[in-house]
Amino acid sequence: MSLHVRLVGPGRPNLLFLHGLFGQGRNWTGIAQGLLPEATSLLVDLPDHGHSPWSAEFSYESMADAVAADVSERLGSAAALTVVGHSMGGKVAMLLALRHPELVRGLVIVDIAPDDSSHGYGFGRLVDALLGLRLDGLESRAAASDLLADEIADPVVRDFLLQNLRRHKGQWRWQCNLDLLSGALPQISGWPADASGSYGGPVLWIRGERSEYVREEHFAAMLALFPRAALLTVPDAGHWVHSDAPDAVTDGIRHYLVAEGLNRDLP
Repeated sequence: MSLHVRLVGPGRPNLLFLHGLFGQGRNWTGIAQGLLPEATSLLVDLPDHGHSPWSAEFSYESMADAVAADVSERLGSAAALTVVGHSMGGKVAMLLALRHPELVRGLVIVDIAPDDSSHGYGFGRLVDALLGLRLDGLESRAAASDLLADEIADPVVRDFLLQNLRRHKGQWRWQCNLDLLSGALPQISGWPADASGSYGGPVLWIRGERSEYVREEHFAAMLALFPRAALLTVPDAGHWVHSDAPDAVTDGIRHYLVAEGLNRDLP
């Protein structure tokens, strides 16, 4: 499966960004631009999202393997990147490091833990709202936002979700594989029971102070799989930390890259 990617910066990439559920690689554009010139970044559309192909079933293992295959094809046998992943993309990044450690020089996990996350934001409610939106006769994305306002009150969240609504040949359709993703919410919220081993590279865990996705009871599991993990808590940020506090996230990643020697060698 060839994934859709965007390149931010010149030369060979040393950073790979993975988005969360219903996101796209371009959601990381501002952070990637803020890390220039220390990093050149690949922004990936994960399977069933954005411009990447759809799949027949969901699993974190298959997502991680698809990213590994795509990176290896693009960059060759010397591929080795620092991988940044948020939420669902953070779980993909963790599996990528555990299953393909030769491809991962470092890891940044943003507001997700290796555990069940169904207690969090309530994506089931959001999915039900999207599934209930009638696309026949829809005039515009703004009209769709108005129709969703009662069920999804936050306009920022509505705008984020509606980036997946695209007009094709005069008809509105979902760019993401909404039917598959809606049916796979238990797997997306979960964590593979057979995930094992450990990743010995440097790991930065970034969490939002107002988020419930990374809590103290998760620390033991995090350290068992990623013993070199360090934690950064961003004040007054929620689950979408990089949207709530982009400067803090950018600075945190930059300091991590420099401290661990993962920034690109500059002339």
